[in-house]
Amino acid sequence: MTPILRRKRQKSRHRIAGFATTLAVLCGGGALSTAALVGLGLAAAAPAAALQNSQAVTPQMGFNNWNSTHCRAEFDEAMVKGIADIFVSQGLKAAGYTYVNLDDCWALPNRDAGGNLVADPVRFPDGIKAVADYVHSKGLKFGLYSSAGTKTCDGSGFPGGLGHEQQDANLWASWGVDYLKYDNCNNQGVDAQQRYKAMGDALRATGRPILYSICEWGSSQPWTWAQEVGNSWRTTGDISDSWSSMITIAHANQSLAAYAAPGSWNDPDMLEVGNGGMTDTEYRTHFSLWAQMAAPLLIGTDLRTATPATLAILTNTDVIAVDQDPLGRQGTVLADDNGLVVMSRPLADGSRAVTLTNETATAGTISTTAAAAGIGGAASYTLKDLWSKQTTTTTGAISALVPSHGTVMFRVTPSAPTALTTGLYQLGDLAWTSAVGGWGPVERNHSNGETAPGDGRTLTIGGATYAKGLGVHAPSDIRYHLGGTCTSLTVDVGVDDEVGNSGAVDFQVYRDSTLVADSGIRRGTDPALRLTADLTGGNDLRLVVTDGGDGKNYDHADWAAARVGCGSVPSAGTHALSDLTWTSALNGWGPVEPNRSNGETAPGDGRTLTIGGATYAKGLGTHATSTVTYYLGGRCTALSTDAGVDDEVGNNGSVDFQILADGVKVADSGTVTGSGAAVHLNAPLTGAYELTLQVGPADGGNAYDHADWAAPQLTCS
Repeated sequence: MTPILRRKRQKSRHRIAGFATTLAVLCGGGALSTAALVGLGLAAAAPAAALQNSQAVTPQMGFNNWNSTHCRAEFDEAMVKGIADIFVSQGLKAAGYTYVNLDDCWALPNRDAGGNLVADPVRFPDGIKAVADYVHSKGLKFGLYSSAGTKTCDGSGFPGGLGHEQQDANLWASWGVDYLKYDNCNNQGVDAQQRYKAMGDALRATGRPILYSICEWGSSQPWTWAQEVGNSWRTTGDISDSWSSMITIAHANQSLAAYAAPGSWNDPDMLEVGNGGMTDTEYRTHFSLWAQMAAPLLIGTDLRTATPATLAILTNTDVIAVDQDPLGRQGTVLADDNGLVVMSRPLADGSRAVTLTNETATAGTISTTAAAAGIGGAASYTLKDLWSKQTTTTTGAISALVPSHGTVMFRVTPSAPTALTTGLYQLGDLAWTSAVGGWGPVERNHSNGETAPGDGRTLTIGGATYAKGLGVHAPSDIRYHLGGTCTSLTVDVGVDDEVGNSGAVDFQVYRDSTLVADSGIRRGTDPALRLTADLTGGNDLRLVVTDGGDGKNYDHADWAAARVGCGSVPSAGTHALSDLTWTSALNGWGPVEPNRSNGETAPGDGRTLTIGGATYAKGLGTHATSTVTYYLGGRCTALSTDAGVDDEVGNNGSVDFQILADGVKVADSGTVTGSGAAVHLNAPLTGAYELTLQVGPADGGNAYDHADWAAPQLTCS
């Protein structure tokens, strides 16, 4: 919650949205066409490790009172207990809603003599612990609110947590708090990362598992730093109960898909469904887009007066299943044709969630294809409409007449797994066809915690940590469908450090039925071993871990940084990068433009690339925040390019260009402005499988950030 007068907003005059023009498969069971889904973040931004508190393995679901009550008198103990009762009686708990959360105004304006927060005795006569106990008695969890400042956001001035982090965290833990929403008001100008990290450290020090929701409003781009601090982070200012507010916030959140992952979610704010400012059609769009973006689903209406139509939206289990999909990939925009918007999201079973949203004032037909959505190549597909519940089949066409401000949402399932196309894929981000572990579930991008999904930690072998990979317990068997298009597997294998010097396992890689790599016995005392395997022509990949002879004790086995390379690579020689096909493109406004500046709207609406008066025939026109990825297959050695803000925005714009090789930064322009000349960059790429070009705003906002990669030349051997 942010007060209207104090709200901070990015300096932006633009809609921010992701667009795709070419993408190889990102997440499993299917191939993306060459006119497909925008980057769902295989290597967009070097991946940060998620916070290791086993919370929010899927986006949090629950209730927060702010949107319906603010600080009015009806916000009290009776209301909160009533919401918990309704969670059970109206099927919300069964649908997955877990948290009953209080927002601002629950406390007295002053701390007690010992410096402790005190619950308002009028609102909460039995105290916060009693309310938490009641919520827990219903099999639910309880959340509380504070601010990373001297006071909270309400004008009455309730005490904030700045300087009281451990004291407050200890008190909340003693009350049984399971969730903290931590706002950004009255922050005294203290660095956001410092303030939010202090509370995150304090919460962990209590020893109680507490989901940490960072409500920083996107002011310091928390998606770039908050993965190791909290479980979710607000990406925008506050939502209000109107179509314009909701859809603007959706636009701002869409371009940040690369940063979402299990345990770490972009948060476009709470749901307004049922509060009366929008139609039910608009509320269905609201709910659909939040699910498609893997956003937290926090009900913001007073459920005691909710209509049957509101409850039907909030308990649509098919839409909720998309939001809660364990693959944990945020959907991205495929196309936006003057407000007719297509989004696609990969799901753990190899299917795709596809939304067709009509942002215009009149009904319109919106169409796409299974290939564009990322699963081309199957003979047929099942389309399930997640709102009407009708099921049809198609050979690939996806189309619907969509009412004004409406959304049709499909789950698109291929009749058979489809091949991976050109690109580099982290196995931790792909949908497997089967996965069996010896103890606990197979974990994506976490070690094996032995019990529940997401209960592991950062993959660590011999002191080396890995953001991506698979954590298993022997004996285990994981299978992926490749479709005959992939050529190589590279992976570091070993026993995870979480078991100390214990454990003994053997890692084996099969291309179809042929053994193509074998680690031999690896023990907890061994460092990671690099395995490579030839997958050429293989239809399926099988990863097997067997016990190494110690009786399966402590056999926590990691397939770390496991990646497969698929499809064609650049030929020997020098190439204009813009003449090659990228595997993914994520752009802040409009599509990435080959050999033209960024025109902000439709493909081809830019002009000749021009920086500081110099013109360029070749290059890429982008708009911050932007990420463009190419598959190199280890064949290329260097990239040279000029980088600058296009002259079409005058002296405006301020950006930073970065070049990454396999997720490691190898060149950085520093701040480049519209008043400056181009900066020349040379980037070494020898041995790299993937090249990533990133542009970020340098001043906190993205207004006028038309960023040109001018005359980029790729050298390959």
